[in-house]
Amino acid sequence: MKIPLNFFSGPSPNPTSYHFPLLFLLILAASAYGFGSMGPISASFGDHGLFCAIDASGKQAVICWDADNSSSTASSSSHYSTALPPMAALSGGEGFLCGIMADTSQALCWDSRGFATTSDLIPDVFKLNAYSHIAAGKDHVCAIRGSYYSENDSGTVDCWDIVRVSNTSLNSKQSSRFYNQNASGLVFRSVVSGDGFSCGSIRDGGIACWGPNSIGLGVSGVSESLVALASNVDSICGISQMSGEIKCWGNSNSYGNPPLGIRLVWLAGGAQHFCGIREDNHGIECWGSFNSSLIPKGAGFLGIASSDWLTCGIREGDLVLDCWFSNVSSSQVNFDPPLQLCSPGLCTAGSCGEGMFSFNASLLNEPDLRSLCVRKDLKICSPCGFNCSDGFFPSSLCSLDADRVCTPCSLCQNSTCEDVCGLKPSPQKHWDQLRQLLLIIGSSASGFLLILVAWCVLPRVMVTRNEEGKKKQWLSCIRKPDPEADGNVDQHPPASVAPCPGVAQVFRLSELKDATNGFKEFNELGRGSYGFVYKAVIPDGRQLAVKRANAATIIHTNSRDFETELEILCNVRHANIVNLLGYCAEMGERILVYEFMPHGTLHDHLHGGLSTLNWILRLKIAMQAAKGLEYLHKEVVPPIVHRDVKSSKILLDADWGARISDFGLLTPKEGDSTSDMRMDVYGFGVVLLEILSGRKAYDEECTPPNIVDWALPQIKQGRAAATIDRYVPLPRNVEPLLKLADIAELALREDPKQRASMSDLALLLDQLVKDGLIL
Repeated sequence: MKIPLNFFSGPSPNPTSYHFPLLFLLILAASAYGFGSMGPISASFGDHGLFCAIDASGKQAVICWDADNSSSTASSSSHYSTALPPMAALSGGEGFLCGIMADTSQALCWDSRGFATTSDLIPDVFKLNAYSHIAAGKDHVCAIRGSYYSENDSGTVDCWDIVRVSNTSLNSKQSSRFYNQNASGLVFRSVVSGDGFSCGSIRDGGIACWGPNSIGLGVSGVSESLVALASNVDSICGISQMSGEIKCWGNSNSYGNPPLGIRLVWLAGGAQHFCGIREDNHGIECWGSFNSSLIPKGAGFLGIASSDWLTCGIREGDLVLDCWFSNVSSSQVNFDPPLQLCSPGLCTAGSCGEGMFSFNASLLNEPDLRSLCVRKDLKICSPCGFNCSDGFFPSSLCSLDADRVCTPCSLCQNSTCEDVCGLKPSPQKHWDQLRQLLLIIGSSASGFLLILVAWCVLPRVMVTRNEEGKKKQWLSCIRKPDPEADGNVDQHPPASVAPCPGVAQVFRLSELKDATNGFKEFNELGRGSYGFVYKAVIPDGRQLAVKRANAATIIHTNSRDFETELEILCNVRHANIVNLLGYCAEMGERILVYEFMPHGTLHDHLHGGLSTLNWILRLKIAMQAAKGLEYLHKEVVPPIVHRDVKSSKILLDADWGARISDFGLLTPKEGDSTSDMRMDVYGFGVVLLEILSGRKAYDEECTPPNIVDWALPQIKQGRAAATIDRYVPLPRNVEPLLKLADIAELALREDPKQRASMSDLALLLDQLVKDGLIL
C-alpha cells in the first residue's frame, strides 16, 4: 500500500502530589520522545528529515512537515497531510518513520521522502503482530510484542533491518544483527534504538542493550531502573527511578554534562544532544552540543522531538507547535511548522496516576471536540506542573483533569504570589489597599441606605409605571423582555442565546460569577481603565471574555451611557472585530460579554514570549486588522474612531484571524472625525512597523527607543531591509516585506493630511496578501 504525502497550504478540587511515586514513573516509562523513542511527535534523521505528529483532532490522524537544509540557500518548509491510518504512537529513524496503528496495534513504517510502500518496510513474519512499543534506529526497528492498549504492556522484542535499496526506495529484512539470546528471553516495558544498538527497560528492573554497537555504550551490569529512556546515534540517557536524576551512557561527546539537581519528566535525543522537559515548570533543558540561547523562554511543553538540527515541541498552553534550531542559524533555513494543534501525549487505556492529569479536550475551545483519542475509553495522561516560568505564578493547582494555571506576575495582587514573583508590597500599596477597604465599607453603607429608600419608594414607582404603560427601555440591539411577562415573574430569568447576531444575550450576574470562578484574579485576561477582563466558561462549554467595569467607571457613567454603548456595540458586526455577545446590568454592574480570543494578542506573539508568527501569518494579520479598522471608519454609522490602536488591541481568534478590540463609546465628535481617523492610521502604522521588525513600539533598551524614529529614516533612505525581523527565517523573496515597509511609511507621514486612509491601507495590504509572493 502506498503512503502518498499530499501537499497542502496551512496552518479538580483534589490537588495531586508532585513527587515521583512509583506509579508515576511506570507511566513515564513509555514517554520518551526523540530519535529511537516513541511518542505523539517524532522526527527522522538525515538530510531529508521529516517531522510527524499525531494531531489533536480526536481522530489520531498524522500531520507531517519538513525543511530541507541540505542546500546552501534558504528553502521553505513543506507541510503535508498524510494518507496514514490513525496512529497510536510514532518513532523516527534515519530517513524513515514508524508507528503503531491505533486500530490494530500493528506496526507501520514509511519513508520520509514518501517513496517506499509500507508493505516493504516490515518483514512478512512481523506484519500481523501486535506491538505495545516501537523504536526506530538508524537503520533498524525494534518493537515489543503485545496490544498497545493493554494495561500490561510488557513483552518480548522483535527487530528488523531497514535497507536502502536505492536513493529513492527502502526495503526491510528480518535482522540477524539484532538477535540476542539473552535479550530475546527478557520481558521489556520500553525500548529505544540508535546506530547499531537497541536498549530496553526491563519489566523486573534494570536495562539491557543488544546489537553490534551495544558494547561501546558501557551499560553492562547496570541494574538501576530507569524511566523516560531516550537515545541518539551513539548514546542513551534515562531518568533514575530512585533519584529522578539524569543518567547517560555511550559517547560522552554527544551528551556532554547532563543537568544536575533538575528533575525531568520526558526526554528526546538529537544528533549530538539531548533535551528534556522539566518536572516543575515544563520548560526545556538541553545538554550536549546545543546552543542554549535558541531554546524558547517562558513556554511550557508537553512533548518534544529532535532531528539532526531541529527540535520541535508541543506547547502546553495551546498545543501549538514551536520549533527551534540546535546549532543552525535561523537565517540558513526557512522553517515554519504547521499551525495544527498536536496531541499532548499518547492515548492510553489505564488510569492516570499521582502527579498526572487527564487532558481535557474542552480546554482547546473547539466546540465539536470532546476527546483527543479515537476511543471514548482512552485518555491522555500528562504530567502536572507545580511551578511556572519566570514572570508567571501558579494561580491554581493541578486537578484530575487540568494542569496548574500560570498567570502573569503583572496580575499579582496579593501576598500569595508576591514571593513567587519577587514582589514586595510598597508603603503606597498598603495605603491603596486601605483606601480600597474604606471605599468598600463606604459603598456597602451607601448601598444599604439605597435599599431602604428603594423599599419605600419602589412600590409607588411600580404603580405609576403600570398606569403609564410599558416604556421602551432598551434600544434595538438588546433582547426585549417577553411581552407576556408581568411583574410577578422572575425578574432575572436564565439567559437564552439569541439567534439573531444583532441581538445581545442577557446574562445573569450569578452565571457570570460561576463562569469566572467568582471573578478571581487567576481568570483575568487583562485590565485597563474601564475595569477587568476575565476568561469565562459557561455550562454549554463556550468560552467567553467578560469585561467588568470597576467602581470608578460605574460612578462616572450613568445607565443611559451604558445603553448607548450597548447600542453601538450590538450593531457592530464584522469578521475582524471582537464582537459583543451579551451584557449584564444586575445590581448596578456594567458587564459586557465578548467572543473569547484563544490565541491572545498580537503584542503577546511579537514581544511577550508566545510563538513567533511566520511572515505569511504576519501579513494576513496586518491585512485583517486594517479591514477591521476600515469597517469602523467607513461602514459603521456614525463612524467609530478607536483612538488607541496598538498591537495589544489586536486579538487573534481560534483560526489566527485578527480582531480589533476595545473600541466602545468612541464615536468622534462632530467635525473632528477625519483628524481622529488619521490618528488611528498613525497608530496602525506603528503596528505595521512592529510586525515588520519584531521591535516594541517603545523600548528603552534600544537607541532610539521610539520605533518610528528608528525605522522611518531607514525606510525613506531605501534601507527598509535593515528593519526586517531577523529572528524569523527570511523568505526567498523579501519584496513583499519591503512593500510592507512602504505601506507603513504611508501611514506614518508627519503631515496628517498626507497619510493614507484606512481604506487605502486595507486595499494595499489585501493585494499584498493576494499576490502570495512570500515563499
